[in-house]
Amino acid sequence: MDGVLIDSGVWHRAAWQALLAEMGLDPARPDFWRLTIGRPGEEAVPLLLGKTLPDREARRLARRKRDLYVELARGGLRAVEGAPAFIEHLARRGIPRAVGTSASRMDVERMLGAVGLRRHFEVVVTSEDVRLGKPDPEVYVLAARRLGAAPGACVVFEDSVVGIQAARRAGMRAIGVTTAYGEEELRAAGAEVVIGDFEGLEWDSIARP
Repeated sequence: MDGVLIDSGVWHRAAWQALLAEMGLDPARPDFWRLTIGRPGEEAVPLLLGKTLPDREARRLARRKRDLYVELARGGLRAVEGAPAFIEHLARRGIPRAVGTSASRMDVERMLGAVGLRRHFEVVVTSEDVRLGKPDPEVYVLAARRLGAAPGACVVFEDSVVGIQAARRAGMRAIGVTTAYGEEELRAAGAEVVIGDFEGLEWDSIARP
């Protein structure tokens, strides 16, 4: 969802920055936020801080980051270019669709609802539905099962390295979206194709016979 359907990166970066500021910390590097991409908040926090945390503390900080994100995102959400048209194209073609995300179910309902895409996804798998976050393949394996589709028949769109890795480990094709990582990084992770956005994309151009 984030970075693939929703152009939300700016608000996530700002929320992580605000969390670090509240803790009296400065980012270790300018692209610190990339450590968090595609991961559940409670898994991202220890990586961001560079140390192991008790589960309870990691969850507390993840909730605080989420609250900061929600507050910042009131400035407005928008879909990634071409995503609404592509999703509607898939719906008209009867192509089964699912969202597999590290976000919470509440965030899915709010964010996809805000850009008018929620109605196009009967299957949604969130961080509350799985035990392990990406790069573990659980989120995509469960999404395929709920769709009634074989993993090998699925195509995953991902903006993160860990997301591409999760898709490949699930036995699925992966297409990278360069809203967070560059083409070389996504291809190195296993993306077979890399796109900048969904403008002009159609199912026939990516479907296999």
